[in-house]
Amino acid sequence: MAHLMNTYARLPVAFTHGRGAWLIDEAGNEYLDALAGIAVNGLGHAHPRLTAALAEQVGRLIHTSNIYQVREQERLADRLCELSGMTEVFFGNSGSEANEGALKLVRLYGHQHGNPEAQTVVMERAWHGRTLATLAATGSEKARKGFDPLPSGFIRVPYNDLQAVEAAAAHDGRVQAVWLEVLQGEGGIQVADRDYVRALRRLCDERGWLLMIDEVQSGIARTGRWFGYQWTDIEPDVITLAKGLGSGVPIGCVLARGRAAGVFGPGSHGTTFGGGPLACRAGLETLRIIEEEGLMANAAARGAQIRAGFSAALAGVAGVKAIRGQGLMIGIELDRPCGELVRQALAARLLINVTQDSVIRLLPPLVLGEREADAIVARLAPLVRAFCNAPAA
Repeated sequence: MAHLMNTYARLPVAFTHGRGAWLIDEAGNEYLDALAGIAVNGLGHAHPRLTAALAEQVGRLIHTSNIYQVREQERLADRLCELSGMTEVFFGNSGSEANEGALKLVRLYGHQHGNPEAQTVVMERAWHGRTLATLAATGSEKARKGFDPLPSGFIRVPYNDLQAVEAAAAHDGRVQAVWLEVLQGEGGIQVADRDYVRALRRLCDERGWLLMIDEVQSGIARTGRWFGYQWTDIEPDVITLAKGLGSGVPIGCVLARGRAAGVFGPGSHGTTFGGGPLACRAGLETLRIIEEEGLMANAAARGAQIRAGFSAALAGVAGVKAIRGQGLMIGIELDRPCGELVRQALAARLLINVTQDSVIRLLPPLVLGEREADAIVARLAPLVRAFCNAPAA
């Protein structure tokens, strides 16, 4: 690692291969993967149907260019619009790229509607990416530190607080969009109140604003529905996807409908690699496998099983503040920083991570089985209990 930029505090393990919800390291040790590449490997590892499809695609065509028609891209756009109710899609390579595209859409929409200084209302604890614009929208001072001056155009308000959004709009008449995650991942597995999201939809309709939902982490069946916003029975104007869409092959996209559709034209946005045949084939196969193997329902069932398991196993542990989430997006909030549990879990052959310093985040693959769900609880609960019962440092 001598020549790698020091951007990650990497754990002392490297994996050679995997199968399903399991990863195997260089010494042959097996680890139960409760992180899935941070919500990327929804189909687990080495899914035979995905492997065969990608091998076949690599043997035919990997890349041409967006100056030509790409049939796999067209088919994936059709399928995503069918599932989401959106009407058009732009493909990129990552969540940050998708979110950057969404922000460009808001700016261009503002210019087209007489608001050249369009402002976007964003949420505290939000995470939208690490490009300069998405970083400016992200609600992490730690992540933003040292990168000033960041792009302007954002009004930050508390999450789940409708009055704060209304007050921001009253203070600044340039508001053009409201942007949120209906289930904050990096923000500590915080679930938006359904009535709050519905009220935001009404407010945006009344004001002519765009309602944008970042589904980079919560999308593609992770919450037990195709998209997290579908639990609220609203339709956004813009959604962004990435992570689980390609099952490990890099892909991201912006989807739009209604007022947000038709904003981009030739030359107003673009990408070299986005929407290539291989990435879009990965997306098509991922959606097909999720549907045909019932993985959306499995995510809902296994998530409920895991949350119930931890609620029972950690009952009465004073340091456990909350167990929350939706589907296979689960957080266990403790009353103190708990980053050291990541290494303890690694020693127990379990892969987890911690966000917001004190929230254990679990994002298992959608293929997780009942026994594996029980094993996550059995391996992690004793570590949490011991950690909480130990004297504070």
